[in-house]
Amino acid sequence: MSFQPNPGDEVVINDIAYTIGQHPAAPGLAYAQAGRQGIVYQLIPRTGTIHGAKALKVFFPKFRIPAMVYQSEHMEPYSELPGLRVCKREVLTPERNGALIGEHPDLLYAVLMPWVQGLTWFDVISDQKQLTAEESLQLARALAGTGSAMEQRGLAHCDMSAPNVMIPFFSEVQNSALTSAVELVDVEQMYGSKMDRPDALLAGSPGYAAHRTVHSGLWSSYADRFAGAVIIAEMLCWSDPAIVEKAWGESYFDQHEMQTTSERYFAMRGSLENRWGSKLSDLFIRAWESHDLSSCPTFGEWYIALASVDTQQAEAVLAALEAPQEDVTGSSETDVVASPKDAETSTSVKQDGGADNTSNSKQSPDQEAVVNRLFLQARALEDEDKPAAALEVYRSLYHFIPDNSAMQLEVEAAIKELDAKINSKAESTEPVAIPFYRSRKFMISSAVLIVLLAGGVPTVKILADQAEVKQQEAARLAEAKAAEAAEAAKLKQAEAEKQKAVEAAKQEADAKKKLAEAKQKEKEKKKQEEERKALQAKYEKQAKYEAYLAKQEQQKKEAARKALQAKYDQQAKYEAYIAWKKENDARIAKEKAAAEAKRKQELAQKEALKKRRAQNVVTLIASYNKAYNAQIGRKTESALSYARDFKNLYNTDASYFKGVGKVAARMSAINKLLSNSKYSLPDL
Repeated sequence: MSFQPNPGDEVVINDIAYTIGQHPAAPGLAYAQAGRQGIVYQLIPRTGTIHGAKALKVFFPKFRIPAMVYQSEHMEPYSELPGLRVCKREVLTPERNGALIGEHPDLLYAVLMPWVQGLTWFDVISDQKQLTAEESLQLARALAGTGSAMEQRGLAHCDMSAPNVMIPFFSEVQNSALTSAVELVDVEQMYGSKMDRPDALLAGSPGYAAHRTVHSGLWSSYADRFAGAVIIAEMLCWSDPAIVEKAWGESYFDQHEMQTTSERYFAMRGSLENRWGSKLSDLFIRAWESHDLSSCPTFGEWYIALASVDTQQAEAVLAALEAPQEDVTGSSETDVVASPKDAETSTSVKQDGGADNTSNSKQSPDQEAVVNRLFLQARALEDEDKPAAALEVYRSLYHFIPDNSAMQLEVEAAIKELDAKINSKAESTEPVAIPFYRSRKFMISSAVLIVLLAGGVPTVKILADQAEVKQQEAARLAEAKAAEAAEAAKLKQAEAEKQKAVEAAKQEADAKKKLAEAKQKEKEKKKQEEERKALQAKYEKQAKYEAYLAKQEQQKKEAARKALQAKYDQQAKYEAYIAWKKENDARIAKEKAAAEAKRKQELAQKEALKKRRAQNVVTLIASYNKAYNAQIGRKTESALSYARDFKNLYNTDASYFKGVGKVAARMSAINKLLSNSKYSLPDL
């Protein structure tokens, strides 16, 4: 029968009695967790406490592999590593657990291992459980430490994802001091030099799989690097409320966003850099932009970088970021988006702000925050000389900007400039810059140089006045050109809108005419359709009634057949079980009898050998004494004959006779006599 236990049911495994645990959130149901390869049940020892709870993983038929026994034997030494407690496993086999498997065939090659208390990282993300900076750092360090220890031994989990990362740190049950803050589960796909390659490889979990390299499955020593980088980044950023709110759902990233320049990527990268420093941000960028798993940072690099940061910096930055957000919400768009690196852009936006105040005021605070964030991200990418990424962010930003605003004109200009730069076009869409010889810096520098050459105070005053006048004139010309450009753009846009309105009115009139004609045709068609449907309904009603009667009759016959078949199946299963049990009992009895007969035979052989050896010792001593007496009686040939008999018998079991009494000493004397007939045997 299938294994479907209820809370409190008893299961005996390897002579230890366990009870099925009850789910804390669903009284009356067994504490079970379903995964991709099977279902895990909580087992509590009858004579123990919740601290000694075990996890029984019952695999789906596809994953019931005999090689699990070999794999678990090689995993056990790794259970001493932090975060790999579940590697201490016992596999249920027909030889050791035949009776239990016979009662529940689903338990074939099931695995018994320690139960890990606490939440999964999946639970933390799904529930949007915000962490403190200290908790974020502790979890990230624990995961980096576990990954580093595994890498040093050539191991990889091969399916590192939020559901497979347990957090005993958040458990309500007090764990032992040896428990790691992070534990990995579902280790059946683990890579190691002594592990067999699984028949079915997993290609990573959504939100944690690198799309550039994963096609047919993960199984190598580098398999955890990308997913580990994403989870460590999630743990560090999960004390940032802005990141928690942006989460896609079951993971921070949507799988379609992996290794792309998305808004979530820039938000996480910025949070890491601002709150934890550039070292951790650089490691995350390396992983995100990697072309293969081997080029991702190692867990050892993450561990070293995490060891050098503290929570004070993250908490201080978070407090500093929260304070300006209140001011930003109430300020205008033009005061927020100006980059400190580009004062001229900021000034131009503020000067044109009078024409955009109406449209900007319609933006919600959330939309305004999105605009500001995207604008700063695009600026940063331009500074990093990444025009393609900056162009994508500018295009995303364009959808959030009010029409006819100063920022819209600036973003349009930036898009055109970057597009031209990428496509290597000759024309430039940027406004003509003020020549260097007309700039304020050049004029003042020239004036100072002339003063130094002339050395006269009147000359200084005249040149300074001329420079100031020229500078003011240049500024007025620049303002006039900007005003003319803005006015021309407005006139062009107004003309375009007028033309659009005329075309829209014409299209609307045509649409109304076509709609009226369509309605008339539809009315006639509807009338014909109603008459047809009425006649069809009459026929269908009669057909349904006849079909209903036939179905009722068929259901009765099918029910009777199933009941009879179930009865036969049950009887067949019972008879098969009786036959199997009888055969199994006979086999066990036969094996026991054979073992007992073999044991008795071995004892008899040992006893016979013991008696034979004792008799041979007596014979050896007698042969020696005969040789000695013959030599005393000057019967040299007889003495030599007895000596040969002694040597031949001694060589039949020399290893044994060597350790018995003085037999070895007698053998030494015999050898001397055989080599020299004049040698006198000692009296032994």
